[in-house]
Amino acid sequence: MARRKANGAKATVAEAILEKGDTKKRFSDVHGAVNGHATKRPRIEDRTDYSRWRMRDDEGRHTWHYIEDDQAAKDWPQTHADKYYLGLPLELSELKPAKKPLDAVWNGLTFFEKLQLPSGHWGCEYGGPMFLLPGVVFAWHITKTPIPWYYATEIKNYLFARANPEDGGWGLHIEGESSVFGTVLNYMVLRLVGVEADHPKMVKARATLHKLGGATHSPHWAKFYMAVLGVAKWDIVNPVPPELWLLPDWVPFAPWRWWIHIRQVYLPMSYLWSKRWQAEETEIVVSLRKEVFVEDWDSINWAAHRNTIHPNDNYHPKTWVLNSLNWVLVNIWDPLLRPKIVADKAEAWASDLIDMENKNTDYSNLAPVNAAMNTIACFARDGPDAFSVKRLKERLEEALWLTQEGLLCNGTNGVQSWDTAFTIQSIMDAGLTEDPRWRPMLLNALKFLDDQQIRENVQDQDKCYRQQRKGGWAFSNKDQGYAVSDCVAEALKSVIILQKTPGFPTLIDDQRIFDAIDTLLTYQNPSGACSSYETQRAGTWMEALNAAEVFGHIMVEYEYPECTTAVVTALSLFSKHWPDYRAKEIRVFVDKAVSWIKTAQRPHGGWYGSWGICFTYATMFALESLASTGETYPNSKYSKRGCDFLIARQRQDGGWSESYKSCETGEYIEHPTGSQVVMTSWALIGLMKADYPDIEPIKKGIKLIMDRQQPNGEWLQEAIEGVFNKSCMISYPNYKFTFTMKALGMFAKKYPKETV
Repeated sequence: MARRKANGAKATVAEAILEKGDTKKRFSDVHGAVNGHATKRPRIEDRTDYSRWRMRDDEGRHTWHYIEDDQAAKDWPQTHADKYYLGLPLELSELKPAKKPLDAVWNGLTFFEKLQLPSGHWGCEYGGPMFLLPGVVFAWHITKTPIPWYYATEIKNYLFARANPEDGGWGLHIEGESSVFGTVLNYMVLRLVGVEADHPKMVKARATLHKLGGATHSPHWAKFYMAVLGVAKWDIVNPVPPELWLLPDWVPFAPWRWWIHIRQVYLPMSYLWSKRWQAEETEIVVSLRKEVFVEDWDSINWAAHRNTIHPNDNYHPKTWVLNSLNWVLVNIWDPLLRPKIVADKAEAWASDLIDMENKNTDYSNLAPVNAAMNTIACFARDGPDAFSVKRLKERLEEALWLTQEGLLCNGTNGVQSWDTAFTIQSIMDAGLTEDPRWRPMLLNALKFLDDQQIRENVQDQDKCYRQQRKGGWAFSNKDQGYAVSDCVAEALKSVIILQKTPGFPTLIDDQRIFDAIDTLLTYQNPSGACSSYETQRAGTWMEALNAAEVFGHIMVEYEYPECTTAVVTALSLFSKHWPDYRAKEIRVFVDKAVSWIKTAQRPHGGWYGSWGICFTYATMFALESLASTGETYPNSKYSKRGCDFLIARQRQDGGWSESYKSCETGEYIEHPTGSQVVMTSWALIGLMKADYPDIEPIKKGIKLIMDRQQPNGEWLQEAIEGVFNKSCMISYPNYKFTFTMKALGMFAKKYPKETV
């Protein structure tokens, strides 16, 4: 989505009409204290002084700090990484122009090494979804946590920067069209951090919200948050009964079978829904009741709007099955049949599961969505002074990230282990792991992966329905502690690569390597494919119970070419160095996995990607899988079709350009802004892995990547790169370094005498 600076333009007449009445009149009766409780509004400024911001790396835990004291700021100078994240001038010298692809890798590494953090990894923004920050701000408001003026200011700046320039609203993600979900959540955030209702940006956003039908037309998650805040009544929220947690494990739709993210979100939701808990009423909440709804608040039939939703938000409409179940729960079970003893038992078990999640992650939680909800649930249960509430609020800080646009919330508490693994591999692919110039950087990266390996399974693993994780790596850090199949695989490959390179120490011994292999071997589904956090525990029919209308493919684990490939290549590399360890099991695993890869190929020759955009991303991985077992363009019809798919979509300038719309529609759609260096790199890597015989298309793509490189060695940010649940996009800004350098390095090794 295009962006423009905030302006002071007045609202149009049409926008004012959509207010359904005079703004001043509607809001004039809420300026005093409500129920004796006066809420201190955050102080808010135009912007903060970016020279005072610092990002602290505490063994892979990220927190941002604003230094108001001059001497303290002088004692803690900004790093290159701080300045880069904030968009401040780095004042780096221009590098010698690259004449060959390997020169471009050197220039890229020269820049990228300056961004390596003290603990040995690379940090970055992991933003994009526009529903993450609201949860954090709502948790602060509900727990009566003072919002520092510098946070409030930069939250305001980020949301203003990411407002749709046409209508002033917000979408599901930063490139999405305005929706009720994005607009109502972020409008409420701005009001809670101190932006006044009559600010021109707010008037414009409110007009768009009203044009879309107002807050009654929001999806389930937004209605839940409004009910907890007290902006809406609980009757507008579809049932979230915690009794489901009491179902025996053999029940086909028991929650332990759901995808980890949906069940961890459903957990605090169900606890709070069952108690119908609402935050203390404040003047801003009373004002929001008058601002976000088209209807008069006191006259709204809340129950009648449980299923009201705007088409823009209704990516996955509720099925007749779910609607029927909801009707039974609302009209029969809850009012007539639900025994208090059952409700109490369900709430108690949900409460215990929340405690297990907190304990197993040291209160980091799986992601900020469930972390914010767990914070609210623990506040409702334990009170403001409880350790659980204080610790959860502390850990929420680690999900926040500052950019030149302002303060946002990441999708997790970072991408530390994931990006570090890919950086190591890009250097290996260029043949530079033995070069002494890069040894200190690589050694620090190896030390980081050594420190971040998960050494034990979680306590009460079976009781809290967790997958084996010993020996694995998380996407971010070991505190978060959720091992993911491809994260384990990519980190393991990187460790083996370095520890088998002369001159590098063996920090991770054989037994710890074996632990990682043991965990990887647990990820295969009966089909041969791998999922993400866990093996599949139920079929895709479970999507009939998907209540989160804005997402698809959210109820259960799915099978992914990218995850499957990562595990296959890790097992293949491992077997070269430890040929006798579980050899037969690994051979069977790899054969089944590659067979599944073939079945997942689409008729046009590509593979659908679920974690990156989209066919370009997954096709790269699938071609690598095939190549790992000797199947390439000359001898495999699957590899040939995959390569032909990519070549048919190369643009005139040599690049590839795929839009997030591909993820939503399941059809390849080009990005309107043209070729992207990240997608171009993915396509080239796939073609080179597959031994595509014609070098000329590959050279054209390599030239585009080299031409886009800046004089200081960096590449600039282009369109968004990642996705989850088909409809929500997320940023991987380090991909423009790791995959570009990988493609360039592979070309330099594969065609050492070629010039571009």
